[in-house]
Amino acid sequence: MVTPAEVSTRRIVTLAGSAFVVLAAEPLFLLVDTAVVGHLGRVPLAALGAAGIVMTLLAIVGTSLEYGTTGRAARYFGAGRREAAVNEGVQASWLALLIGLVALVVGEAVAGPVVRVVTGGAGPVADDAERWLRIAILGLPGVLLVLAGNGWLRGVQDTRTPVRIVVLANAVSAVASPVLVYPVGMGLAGSAVANVCAQVLAAALCVRALRAERVPSRPQWHVMRSQVVVSRDLVARSLAFQAAYLTAAGVAARMGAAQLAAHQVGLQLWEFIALLLDSFAIAAQSLVGAALGGGDVEAAKSTAWQVSRYGVVAGVIFAGVAGAGWQLLPKVFSSDAAVQAQAHVLWPWLIAMMPLGGVLFALDGVLLGAGDNAFIRNVTMVAALGAFVPIALLALRLDWGLGGVWAGIASFITVRLIGMAWRTRSGRWLVVGERR
Repeated sequence: MVTPAEVSTRRIVTLAGSAFVVLAAEPLFLLVDTAVVGHLGRVPLAALGAAGIVMTLLAIVGTSLEYGTTGRAARYFGAGRREAAVNEGVQASWLALLIGLVALVVGEAVAGPVVRVVTGGAGPVADDAERWLRIAILGLPGVLLVLAGNGWLRGVQDTRTPVRIVVLANAVSAVASPVLVYPVGMGLAGSAVANVCAQVLAAALCVRALRAERVPSRPQWHVMRSQVVVSRDLVARSLAFQAAYLTAAGVAARMGAAQLAAHQVGLQLWEFIALLLDSFAIAAQSLVGAALGGGDVEAAKSTAWQVSRYGVVAGVIFAGVAGAGWQLLPKVFSSDAAVQAQAHVLWPWLIAMMPLGGVLFALDGVLLGAGDNAFIRNVTMVAALGAFVPIALLALRLDWGLGGVWAGIASFITVRLIGMAWRTRSGRWLVVGERR
């Protein structure tokens, strides 16, 4: 006989496994891209790091829309209203397309000035970063459509479609990037073209998945307005993230090209591991939202602590792998001795953050699934503006080096973890019903 706990565990593992593949594909491509570009030299690698941060900033609303859509769709799905859950995906996709087009226009207008702010002024790094960014921006509507697609698919607990989409799109891009960069001779620009190709293909596949549901595709402005309201707190949260990471990149850039290049390597590895750990958060978001939508408070509480345990175990495993790769991994991403030396400076912080991140991201998913967005916004802003940014700026002023920047990142993780654990334990997030 299968117990409810075993059913829950199986569902968590199934959803987390699917999310793991989806979340791993994009950063794995970025790691491949970083390695490909890294062997062009420290200037192109530093440029990729600076431009990538700006690109992430431009896509910030899409990420917030993704998480908001998952929570809303999951509650409808848990209440037995699949068509309403899928309709959240339809409206989120319209919203993503509109926002993506606006972001494209704004991005092209501000690409040059913003890149120069991040890199510390005009120069070879800024020129290369602007060139890459102007091409990559063309894929922004596709990026946001994919995020909206991931949102509703996770909400209805579809574990297969997102895997097929992301694996196919990123496989094409992973093959195209080294070919365009080296044999075709496009250099750094080839990396950006490969990114755009993957994003357009993935967006087309997400639209196809929506059409297969046979739900009316007309825009519903009242639903989109509700999604904007739900996403508002998550946008503020994401802005706090990006303000902190832009500050860190700007500080690293002012320390030198080697520091910025090493920071890019470390950040890509951290984001890769963070997204893999986030697979438990995605499972939690879907299951907690469905449980609360169906009125099952005990299932929501049980899921919260189960995914936390899985998260810390996964974090410890990843920390062990990173520790074992202390000497090898920096060499994979750059043949420059100065970049490798700076990577070794940040490495202890990278390792220490992984177990903490495993628990944090799981609890993040729990509260996102519950729609506790205002609290998530507040704790993120306190951690970013009260800990991360001040420590990063002090690292530049007091000459702490790249280790000081990464101490700021570690403080960001720690403060958020303390806040999330307190909130989860309080039970104030346990609000039942189709919407929160």
